[in-house]
Amino acid sequence: MSLAFVFPGQGSQKVGMGRDLCETFPESRAVFDEADSALGIPLSRLCFEGPEEELQLTANTQPAILAASVAALRPLLAGGVRPDWVAGHSLGEYTALVAAGSLSLGDALRTVRRRGQYMQEAVPVGTGAMAAILGLDLPAVEEACREAAEGEVVAPANVNSPGQVVIAGHAAAVERASERCKVLGAKRAVRLAVSAPFHCALMGPAQERLGPELLAVDLRDPSVPLVRNVDARAVRDAASCRDGLVRQVSGAVRWQESVELLWREGVTTFVEVGPGTVLGGLVKKIARGARVLNVDSPESLEATRAALAAGAEG
Repeated sequence: MSLAFVFPGQGSQKVGMGRDLCETFPESRAVFDEADSALGIPLSRLCFEGPEEELQLTANTQPAILAASVAALRPLLAGGVRPDWVAGHSLGEYTALVAAGSLSLGDALRTVRRRGQYMQEAVPVGTGAMAAILGLDLPAVEEACREAAEGEVVAPANVNSPGQVVIAGHAAAVERASERCKVLGAKRAVRLAVSAPFHCALMGPAQERLGPELLAVDLRDPSVPLVRNVDARAVRDAASCRDGLVRQVSGAVRWQESVELLWREGVTTFVEVGPGTVLGGLVKKIARGARVLNVDSPESLEATRAALAAGAEG
């Protein structure tokens, strides 16, 4: 049984995340204590109590999800569960590197807070947009984006699963591409409630600002292979991990290909570690037959531990 831990990105946040874990496991409490100290803000209170509009600010959301995910990870590791592979969706790649011992929690938290700030500041609010295109394959989405660009930016930003591609770019171009996708056979095109057009060329300024900071961060070789978002490649050294973090700011998240790679490599069990079950739902569509578990509460932690133990015995 080969096991992968996968870590969620922005969009999985909710007020109350991590609180039950924190109240149950000292390892989880220590994560939030470290987060509050590393950032100099009451991140734990924001996660546990809100207000929601503050939690939704990108510079808060990113460290909040990372902290909640590591709070779910630590008691899992303390119980002796170790992954053979790690991967994370966008922001989740930082959590994956923490899980693989490549990046310290404090450095990860400080870096993703600035990452969120730089991504937010890269494009004036209202200039960019993102939309989920449902029921259309990637080549057709790419064609629609090319036809709709008209000198503006619009391109696939998240290739999430068969029939689910998120596009990003200038708001008008995203609107044109969405309409073109419908003409080409998309079931739906859903505008997303996001504050910036992530993972497209408009994020270039954020990438330029974050790059030098990532060069200065202490990264070690991961203890297990990481599958990078930007090209769905398995990497095993610090330099390749760092390169992936820089390039993913303006590059598409190739999640479908990442899961396909893990499946080909023999991963049969995926554990989504952190708030929500978004990635688990995507994995089920990509790797049919894989066992998908999650950890975001004491109850789901115990259920996952039991399922893994039963699998090992079987």
